[in-house]
Amino acid sequence: MNSDEVVLRRAIDSDASAIADVWLRSFAAALPTVRRAHDDEQVRRWIADLVVPHHETWVAVAAGSVVGLLVLDGEELEQLYLEPAWRGRGLGDRLVELAKQRRPQGLRLWTFQVNTAAQRFYRRHGFIETDRTDGMRNEEHEPDIRLTWQPTRSQCPGLDALRRDRHEYLAILPRTPDT
Repeated sequence: MNSDEVVLRRAIDSDASAIADVWLRSFAAALPTVRRAHDDEQVRRWIADLVVPHHETWVAVAAGSVVGLLVLDGEELEQLYLEPAWRGRGLGDRLVELAKQRRPQGLRLWTFQVNTAAQRFYRRHGFIETDRTDGMRNEEHEPDIRLTWQPTRSQCPGLDALRRDRHEYLAILPRTPDT
């Protein structure tokens, strides 16, 4: 099966267990040197109680099984994980394109500095490095990198109007004493 035969759809509550399975296997395969801050059960509860019900969560489904996930929260691409066997088959590309369609104004994400494969992947999709930290702000205390994608005019013809409308909207909001 190739990535074109995979269905991308919004996650539902009953997907949480399968999403957690993919997340756990993918994290272990991609980041073997990173010490997770939470055990498997905590990850499963986090996905079931917070991620799926409160974030825009998408799943990639092949032959009835979840093989990938994408989590968006505002402009943040919070999570993109694939079953290890699905890496390098174009499915990650489809999920990033979906994220760009859902957030045409731009996206931001964090990835660990040791995850050079993810850095190459996101750079190939037009993300650029905008920050680098020592990791003291993340739970794993692992040095990380902020990557940002901003569409070009050709990728988003209505971008100038969207930015202008946002600026005009913000200009008419009442000002508070400290602004």
